[in-house]
Amino acid sequence: MAKAYRIPDYKKMYPEAKEEVINLLRTTERKMQYQEYDLKTEQTVINQEDQTITTIPSREDSFERLADQEMQFAGESESVEETVLRRLQYAELHKAISLLSDDERELVDRLFFQGQTEREAAAEMGIYRNAVHKRKNRIPEPPERSDCLRTEGDDCNAPPVKVSG
Repeated sequence: MAKAYRIPDYKKMYPEAKEEVINLLRTTERKMQYQEYDLKTEQTVINQEDQTITTIPSREDSFERLADQEMQFAGESESVEETVLRRLQYAELHKAISLLSDDERELVDRLFFQGQTEREAAAEMGIYRNAVHKRKNRIPEPPERSDCLRTEGDDCNAPPVKVSG
């Protein structure tokens, strides 16, 4: 970290320079000190009358210093809007699934939530793969969304996409 230092004697360094230029050099040097040192260090103020010591924290901090102090940083998380939309979509999905028959619900669960292939689902259900495929295609499409809960950039007027597997 930068250390505070004295402002150089610009009159000795540049004897031929005008007083106006010397003052500008001093001012610029002090601004640089402020940026490089004063902002980055804490200051201790000692009050002789009250016999107290007050520490004023730095106004600028580095990631390394905060990490050394084991400060916690907020990670990237989804926005409130994304959370609300996701929950609304889950509620809509659960409502649509609750309208299915028990056989259709079991098939949807196996194919889309458990990630089974049509063959695996057919083997566990004791039916042919073609029967699973036909049953999947007969499951009714969810109704059109009235308030368009699709993700940003989706066309709300586009027909629903049929899931095939």
